Amino acid sequence: MNKKPSLLTDLLLSLVVMMLWGSLFPMIKIGYRVFDIHTDRTADILMFAAMRFVFCGAAVCLMARFSKAAASKPRGKNLRRICVMGIFAIVLHYGFTYVGLTMTESSKTAILKQIAPLLFACFSFLFVKGERFSVTKTIGAVVGFLGLLVINGASFGTFSTGDLLIVLASVCSVAAMVISGKCAKETSPLWITGISQLFGGTVLLLISSAMGGKISAVTPQSLLVFLYLCTASIAGYTLFYHVQRTMELSKLLIVKFAEPLFACVFSAVLLKEDVFNLPYLLAFLLISSGIVIGNLPTAQKRA
Repeated sequence: MNKKPSLLTDLLLSLVVMMLWGSLFPMIKIGYRVFDIHTDRTADILMFAAMRFVFCGAAVCLMARFSKAAASKPRGKNLRRICVMGIFAIVLHYGFTYVGLTMTESSKTAILKQIAPLLFACFSFLFVKGERFSVTKTIGAVVGFLGLLVINGASFGTFSTGDLLIVLASVCSVAAMVISGKCAKETSPLWITGISQLFGGTVLLLISSAMGGKISAVTPQSLLVFLYLCTASIAGYTLFYHVQRTMELSKLLIVKFAEPLFACVFSAVLLKEDVFNLPYLLAFLLISSGIVIGNLPTAQKRA
């Protein structure tokens, strides 16, 4: 009988996922530079994302085909669920994100993208069978979100169309995670990652091609950056779906507040951005506290 992973193991693995996802933010910016992609060209940006996910999806599907996961290849209803998940996770999520970024300040994005995870962490018991209301999860989510506010120091005096698109991207991301939770019970994380990214990436590729998107500057340096983006995506998503099998999604989404924090650290290292100051230290303490509080064990009711 397989031993269920401990909460500490799940937390450490989920933090590795957030570290990988956080590293993607500065690496994507570097990718724009080495591939000579202008940020005002939405079609080129979507093409760049599409190529990444088509490559990742195809690679992971091959890995799944020739591994132990081959026996759990999804069929029928589960396969359709994964394809729908690909639409939410890749096409809608990244479509809304990249278009929204052209209309709103990047300083708001990290906060706005955590609104849906925050609400889900607090009210997951209304949407997912097996999830229960927890005061500690709610407190943890709020404390973690306060950490994001400290990081960004953004003004919310106005709410633009771009802001709305970022919030929609956040909602689509959480919707994809809920769907993946249903798939993970019967299907290997490798198949979920591979099929969702390949299907979503292909749809995004068709859309960006119709919009006139193109990638022209291909060099050894740009290929190395692209290889890292693909490797981090494959490892991050596969680990996420693996952890999701044993960890409550609401608790996992509280850990997701660490993603922007890792993004700041990698931005400091790779892009030389100044993040080593008091607000970031306070944000680190708040987000860390939120993760710990949100994942405290709750008292079990006696029979």
